[in-house]
Amino acid sequence: MQADRAETLAAEALGWLAADDDLIGVFLGATGTSAGDIQAQAADPDFLASVLDFLLMDDAWIVAFCDARGLPYDAPGRARAALPGGAQVHWT
Repeated sequence: MQADRAETLAAEALGWLAADDDLIGVFLGATGTSAGDIQAQAADPDFLASVLDFLLMDDAWIVAFCDARGLPYDAPGRARAALPGGAQVHWT
């Protein structure tokens, strides 16, 4: 996936999170981000990567997001790999 498409997908994920009152609260608490920071950082590739990192923590969130957007379930992971810090970590 190209970086520009990955950023677009991450921005869509941010919008999806923001539309869920409960989940956006979890995101804000987990990341230490404030609601005001979201607007200021919404175009920052590093911030968008953190949105996908959060989404990828729970399979149910991935399924719900992908179903809402008509995306394959591997799309958030592929997008994350295309953003800063997304290279696969090899532990061995």
